[in-house]
Amino acid sequence: MNQENDPMDNLGTHRSPEERREAAEKYTEMVTGSPNEPMPKVDMSTFVMSLCSSVLVYLGEVPDPESGETTYNLDLARHTIDLLGMLEEKTKGNLTPDEEEMLNNILFELRMKYVQKC
Repeated sequence: MNQENDPMDNLGTHRSPEERREAAEKYTEMVTGSPNEPMPKVDMSTFVMSLCSSVLVYLGEVPDPESGETTYNLDLARHTIDLLGMLEEKTKGNLTPDEEEMLNNILFELRMKYVQKC
């Protein structure tokens, strides 16, 4: 990819509070109330469950929702489990008791399933 066209170039670039607020407002306008978006509200629980679902697909525990096929990708499973572990570490003390319990239980179960697959 040509470096001058790299979409990652501007990510992480310092933006003024006004620019960030304007971007957030535009985003909210675009996605709020869209009848074509039957997605659940984004919160910690749905985020963790989404990652958990991905791991279950990567471990071959459930079929891929798009293709309907059951496949294995232990590298992606491990990477996503590690991501959940990082979230557990970085959010320690900032989760509700229910969120913390859910994350701990999911991590335990996914780690055990991963070990069984290896």
